Amino acid sequence: MATDKPVNLLDLDRKAMEAYFVSLGAKPFHGRNVLKWIHKHGVTDFEDMTDLSKKLRASLSACAEIRLPKIVLEQPSADGTVKWVMELADGQRIETVYIPDGNRSTVCVSSQVGCALDCSFCSTAQQGFNRNLTVGEIIGQVWHATRQMGKAPSNVVMMGMGEPLANFDPVVSAMDLMQDDLTYMLSKYRVTISTSGIVPNLYRLREVSDVSLAVSLHAPDNELRDQLVPINRKYPLEELIPACREFIKNDKRRKITWEYVMLDGVNDSIAHARALIRLLEGTPSKMNLIPFNPFPGTDYTSSPPERIEVFRQKLMKAGIMAILRKTRGDDIDAACGQLVGKVQDRSRRSLVSLRRRQPQELVS
Repeated sequence: MATDKPVNLLDLDRKAMEAYFVSLGAKPFHGRNVLKWIHKHGVTDFEDMTDLSKKLRASLSACAEIRLPKIVLEQPSADGTVKWVMELADGQRIETVYIPDGNRSTVCVSSQVGCALDCSFCSTAQQGFNRNLTVGEIIGQVWHATRQMGKAPSNVVMMGMGEPLANFDPVVSAMDLMQDDLTYMLSKYRVTISTSGIVPNLYRLREVSDVSLAVSLHAPDNELRDQLVPINRKYPLEELIPACREFIKNDKRRKITWEYVMLDGVNDSIAHARALIRLLEGTPSKMNLIPFNPFPGTDYTSSPPERIEVFRQKLMKAGIMAILRKTRGDDIDAACGQLVGKVQDRSRRSLVSLRRRQPQELVS
């Protein structure tokens, strides 16, 4: 079944892969076999898929492909973190980060080229927005990380470039692939989606996907959060907090992970901590306190370590688990809020390239 444009098999989760092979006149189990070849074994040449017939391999060569993002830069950090810049078929570039932690590892995956939500403390948001990533472009980041590191990651976090819930269907399909027994075999507690709070899609997500949830909170009240996280103007805390509670309902193991970047003199006072405690009362919570990672042009600075610790202790005494997130990869601009890539911003019609720390040839 030849088509003008080859089908990228990387875009297909198990259900879609089975359906595609049935459309070729093959059996669903052939689709499952190919899924395993691609993701578990890292095979991208149909001729190497030896349990497929020659006829089926020829059909695949005529109408399908396995098209991955291309790694154009690898940057290792002094702390073991690795950042990959990946180029997509249209020339856009995204960033993916690998974070080792003893015998465990985490891959931070992007979901969009740029981001449209314009959070004021995030470098990615300052680059503008071009488009959503496809399933293949999302899962391709995990594919590359697995091949580069020699094994599948222990955890995947959808915390790279973009707002995952603004790219709903491809993100859900990619997370399904991450959890599939034929691919990366990650449990629901090992795949985390991070959102700034698109409330209707939080309710949708609960119905179709079983993953862990992290929420970019960053402020304890609407007035401040409107400034830091503009999506709050559309979906204020009175709507966001109940949606988050509903997401973990009936699962006693689950907590909401709240991301809270510590901004000097902005959201780091004891009064802010007290307001957070009131806001989260009755919600099973874990608070990640994140020292602000600077980027060119920002007016923000990170809260002093001693103030962060006072803030953390206040939350802990109120029964909220609060963890100071260790900054990883900041020497290669791979820390939280620093991912940029190369974005042709469709909203501002201006080319925004990788920042000054990137080699010149990358933006040529």
